[in-house]
Amino acid sequence: MSEPSGPPPQKRPFVERLGLAAIALVLGLLFGAVAVFAWVGGELFLAVMGAIGALMTLWVGALTLFRG
Repeated sequence: MSEPSGPPPQKRPFVERLGLAAIALVLGLLFGAVAVFAWVGGELFLAVMGAIGALMTLWVGALTLFRG
């Protein structure tokens, strides 16, 4: 097997990670709002999907911020 060419991957700058995490937070809140409004409206499947979307988006945002 050949070795990968190019420089080794570097961590993103903190400001960039903070910005990406902020975007993920906003999108996570929007998914959460969809989940709440769907639950109130009686749409159980959409509420569950919105909640899952919110959790996954917030999880990835946290990973981006802390792991880089």
